[in-house]
Amino acid sequence: MEIAGTAALVTGGASGLGAATARRLAVDGVKIVVVDLQDDLGEAVADQVGGMYVHADVTDADQVQAGVNAAAQMGPLRILVNCAGVAPPARTLSRDGEPHDLRHFEQVIAINLVGTFNCVRLAAVAMAKNDPLDNGERGAIVNTASVAAFDGQIGQAAYSASKGGIVGLTLPIARDLSSVGVRVNTIAPGIMDTPMLAGLPEPAKESLAEQVLFPKRLGTTEEFADLAHFLVTHSYMNGETIRMDGGIRMAPK
Repeated sequence: MEIAGTAALVTGGASGLGAATARRLAVDGVKIVVVDLQDDLGEAVADQVGGMYVHADVTDADQVQAGVNAAAQMGPLRILVNCAGVAPPARTLSRDGEPHDLRHFEQVIAINLVGTFNCVRLAAVAMAKNDPLDNGERGAIVNTASVAAFDGQIGQAAYSASKGGIVGLTLPIARDLSSVGVRVNTIAPGIMDTPMLAGLPEPAKESLAEQVLFPKRLGTTEEFADLAHFLVTHSYMNGETIRMDGGIRMAPK
């Protein structure tokens, strides 16, 4: 798919995977709308890529719609990359015998899973109105799951459920949107060197890296961005979830 001059909505675009993806797409002349709740970081990334920042909670329909509208004004909205997400750990039963807080579980599902679908459904409306490209293509969506969808660890019940839900959504949404020429794919990253791991001491990061089959290091945000770019531009990639994890299979903890 030719993407120069098109618009992209990147959620979670203020940092980490989203920021790297925004920068990668901008290299090809894509007009970027960064959606996030981190205003200072979001504005900074938008400035770097010559785009726009929209403060939006991905679970809020009106706020996401404002982001979609902003992107559609910059050019045909043909790209959505969903990177917004949270990963707070909690065991189903704590060491003290307390049950997992239900509100905590609901919040992770709301942000990671419901928020992803909210952005997909609203962006799809705008994409369906685009003039078709070759083969009738009107847009491409890339969602972010995790290897936790398959190898969930201790304390990841909520996170794994949310990411497993994203994997489960991939094919049915691709089928739903095939009639309007919009492709849908998902990336399931392994252990990535993102702000989520920034607070870990180096020995802890090295221990995580040793779990990777090869190469024995954390994945980079640029590698994620390259794969997202590939999935956006490769017109025959559709309905697929790709693990990008160096071959890791996560242990229980």
